[in-house]
Amino acid sequence: MNISTGMAIAGVILFAKSIKLTKKFTSALDIPVEFIEKNVKLRGKLCHITEKGLEVEHVPISLPFLSSLQRKWQSNGVLLVRLAGVELTPNAMVWLQEELKPAQMMWFQLLGREDLVLDCLILVNKGRFFSVCLNEEILRQGLGKTTRIEGLHHDSPLYWKLHKRLLQAELKALKKNKGIWKEESYLEKLRDHISNNKFVQKLKQFVNWLRIHI
Repeated sequence: MNISTGMAIAGVILFAKSIKLTKKFTSALDIPVEFIEKNVKLRGKLCHITEKGLEVEHVPISLPFLSSLQRKWQSNGVLLVRLAGVELTPNAMVWLQEELKPAQMMWFQLLGREDLVLDCLILVNKGRFFSVCLNEEILRQGLGKTTRIEGLHHDSPLYWKLHKRLLQAELKALKKNKGIWKEESYLEKLRDHISNNKFVQKLKQFVNWLRIHI
């Protein structure tokens, strides 16, 4: 290897390290603030599904001629990723375990950070040319409800853009009576049936009469 080639490779290494292209993040605290402020997308591999979120191993950008050096820099550890803007139901955990494969590759867009937890939009590939946002899909299945998107300013354009998408996904489940909305519609019908029952109505009238005359 001549001097010019060696200097070129060294320059690429320094450049890559300076912008953290090749750094593997093993803790939420390792991620630079500017990455979160710019809502950068990172790639990762699913390790575990927990009640607190998805444990994901960050897979940094790989440079072919530097792969061996990259492995020397990398340490072990996983990131705890939470689906931003979604309150999950217990059935959502079951659905995730059924839908996601072991070591599933995914992209997660950084929206916020709370201690060691990252609030993100999570994208997984379905086929070669199609990807699904898990945050939206869980709402479309009626397996969760929309909540405040932690990490984003409430008055920012991005907040309302994403919140609108989540609400639209939730509305689809509501219209189709899917998941929790099916259960709630059933309970509403049951309450209506009970309140319209003649015996119940007479009982209410009797209670009201007692209140007046006693």
